[in-house]
Amino acid sequence: MTVKIIGAGLAGCEAAIALANAGVEVQLYEQRPKKFSPAHKTEYFAELVCSNSLKADRVNSAAGLLKEEMRKLNSFTLKVADECRVDAGGALAVDRELFSKKITERVKANPYITIHYEEVKEINPSEHTIIATGPLTEGELAENIKQLTGQNSLTFYDAAAPIITADSIDYDKVFAASRYDRGEADYLNCPFNKEEYELFYEELIKAERAELEEFEKDLTVYEGCMPVEVMATRGVDTLRFGPMRPVGLKNPATGHRPWANLQLRKENREGSLYNLVGFQTNLKFAEQKRVFGLIPGLEKAEYVRYGVMHRNTFINSPIALNISMNLKAHPCVYFAGQITGTEGYMESAMGGILAAKFLLEAGGGEVKIPSENTMCGALLRYITSPTKDFQPMGANMGILPPLDILEKDKQKRYQFLADRALQDIERIL
Repeated sequence: MTVKIIGAGLAGCEAAIALANAGVEVQLYEQRPKKFSPAHKTEYFAELVCSNSLKADRVNSAAGLLKEEMRKLNSFTLKVADECRVDAGGALAVDRELFSKKITERVKANPYITIHYEEVKEINPSEHTIIATGPLTEGELAENIKQLTGQNSLTFYDAAAPIITADSIDYDKVFAASRYDRGEADYLNCPFNKEEYELFYEELIKAERAELEEFEKDLTVYEGCMPVEVMATRGVDTLRFGPMRPVGLKNPATGHRPWANLQLRKENREGSLYNLVGFQTNLKFAEQKRVFGLIPGLEKAEYVRYGVMHRNTFINSPIALNISMNLKAHPCVYFAGQITGTEGYMESAMGGILAAKFLLEAGGGEVKIPSENTMCGALLRYITSPTKDFQPMGANMGILPPLDILEKDKQKRYQFLADRALQDIERIL
């Protein structure tokens, strides 16, 4: 059997390696460097666009549980991520460039994988195919996917946060700490008093945004990557209870919790770059420099990348896909990654693992679907279950079935959910 994989992002690379490890010939197609998406900047596979964080690594968190399930399913990208780890408290963050380089080198070196640097414009539904083209799928291929799925693709917008240099931060005004002292003090915190926050808020909601094209103006902004200036319009305290929440932090200069707080996370292993956590934005570049310059400690920040907004596309998976991630109308064609409506880097990578697994098992006649008690199984059911208003979903404990016992302590409850999930994942190995 030969399998065609379209797209060398996290999902495509996971699928390619999983199939190659099973002795399957893989034809992997990637349009870069001949054609770049609006968000990608390098030629490397599995380029991380929005952030270098792969979220929490604690098994009693949703993101950590998903990672542990992936490790049990022999995740290729997680092995590389562990090699490229940078300090981020209880989270798994990576050196982005090193991560993508290593992924690319190992995929290229695999004798079962043949790389084709070309744009695919049409899918042959009779061929074994995994479509992992990501949330920026466009052009003729997007139109062909609409024909294959028999419905219109949905679109939303995704925004990325700015990145600044470490040596441009005013360290007299920021302090190092992780929320609730979890892990090492790997985050830098920019604390606001009430007056500073209110001035920042007023300037933020007045700031000029980047102009959207005419065809873009009626499209929906996805909640999980909402630009900070859009979130701010919901009320003066929205940011204080969202990305600027000060809970679990104490400003050593005052001995008190800040009125609001912005966290900075290391962007690379050397710690020479920092990401403004939760500050996805579509403000004009000059406005970002002006308004974000009101953040304590960032008055003279040097930006190596301003925040940007880009278009995302996903299929109506509840209508189009079986729970085994193949098309109802064309069973040889599988989908994986964010194009299915799973939101997040690790969620995308898990989609690649599962698509490859299901494709292999379909050849033997018995496809083993992870139980709904597992995070990957719950996500599968979320994206393929009928719903009136389908929107992308990332890993979260709320999609897991409740426990049979009553446990009021949230951390203990999450640990019980994680233990149950990991017992179930063993059954499909």
